[in-house]
Amino acid sequence: MIFSRQLGTLLVTSLVAGAAIASQDPINVNEAGVDRLQQINGIGPATAEAIIEDREQNGPFERIDAVTRVNGIGETTLDAMRGVIAIE
Repeated sequence: MIFSRQLGTLLVTSLVAGAAIASQDPINVNEAGVDRLQQINGIGPATAEAIIEDREQNGPFERIDAVTRVNGIGETTLDAMRGVIAIE
């Protein structure tokens, strides 16, 4: 019973946190730092660092789908990021 209550609390907390992130302004992948990039669902510290390293070496992302040039971001991750990220 306690486990069920904790699981319910965790689920509600996750949904609220996800909704809060989704309702925020899009995260600009051309300007955001590691901490802000990690607020994107599916982006951890290593991928956030890879995004920053890529834009420093190759310049800004000119299209949303250009983030797939970053190791660790494929079409599935990109689809999850749509509406949450921006390039301007």
